[in-house]
Amino acid sequence: MDTQALNLFSDEMRRNPYPVYEQLRNASPLLHVAPLDAWLVFDYEGVKRVISDHDAFTSRVGPEWLVFLDPPRHTRLRALIAKAFTPRVVANLEPRIQRLARELLDEKIERGEMDLATDFTIPLPMIVIAEMVGVPVEDRERFKQWSDVILALSYGFFKGEAEAKATSDFRATTVEMYEYVGRLMEERRKSARDDLLTKLVEAEVEGEKLSQGDVVAFVQLLLVGGQETTTNLVNNSILCFLQHPGELARLRANPALLPSAIEEVLRYRSPFQWTLRAPLRDVELHGQTIPRGKRVLAVLGSANHDPKHFNDPARFDIMRDPNPHIAFGHGIHFCLGAPLARLEAKVALSEILARLKNFRLPSAEPWEPRKALNVHGPARLPICFEPAKRAFSASHA
Repeated sequence: MDTQALNLFSDEMRRNPYPVYEQLRNASPLLHVAPLDAWLVFDYEGVKRVISDHDAFTSRVGPEWLVFLDPPRHTRLRALIAKAFTPRVVANLEPRIQRLARELLDEKIERGEMDLATDFTIPLPMIVIAEMVGVPVEDRERFKQWSDVILALSYGFFKGEAEAKATSDFRATTVEMYEYVGRLMEERRKSARDDLLTKLVEAEVEGEKLSQGDVVAFVQLLLVGGQETTTNLVNNSILCFLQHPGELARLRANPALLPSAIEEVLRYRSPFQWTLRAPLRDVELHGQTIPRGKRVLAVLGSANHDPKHFNDPARFDIMRDPNPHIAFGHGIHFCLGAPLARLEAKVALSEILARLKNFRLPSAEPWEPRKALNVHGPARLPICFEPAKRAFSASHA
């Protein structure tokens, strides 16, 4: 394939990258794309090595976020954050997530149509995270603006004005967030609340606490990972169900399959398609040498369609077992927010399946991809439906 002509970031490619992934994976599971001066890894074993071999590949290729840190700093910081971001904290959010999902659907359900993305799947995780952190209601719009700026960082692949603007905007936003979060942290030190920010302020491991910069970086990561993962996971689930009505019927007949269906969506249409690393030295992979310091894209979306690890990977099967996808990463960088994304998706999809009957797309127009280049999912998802009585049991799911 002509890599000079290959546009990995075209809308068409981002809507359905999997046939191209298959061609590239078969031709060369490791590919140097000259226009980007980046190395792309497409196979399951190669991707798994790149994201977990910390002696050969560094994660320090982005902002000072947890996902871009190496041991031992990553180990210490993750231990501190895990003290606050516990399974119990996540599980306790379920009633609130359910109420919020119902409220958002209530606003549109009688119309028989809605934009699932802008009306439901974008505000749901954003509000959950804002409330979880402890951001006042009146500041949510500010939260959303920060999120948009952070998402634009993926345009750093393109040298020139796009990269310069993305970097400049991010620096300005980080300064603004540093001051804002600092004020909230000071308030929590004076008067503790039942929110994540208080837990982050109080977290301590072996006498070490999180700095203000650490907390700001984690909030930035939550804004991106926490919003985008859930938004795309739910939207992509609906796209999968519409594309595979037989599997949707199977799920409606047996709601207990919902967790398994969510895992298959994570594999089949991974919310994050790739992650970045850089070799600490010249690294041999698939008979080629990746030079030290070059950008490496570990293409998770391709790895999750590798036929060496998934039987008939192009088939969407909500009962797939085993399903060892790496949509949430692997090893020490396995996504800390994975339980929250799974919970939000379970609640959101339970409500959608219970209350929206015969949902369908109003037109055959191709959907517009979301802004960040490394994510997979629609920016808008208009659907038509018939309001339904509750038939899908969320508790069984």
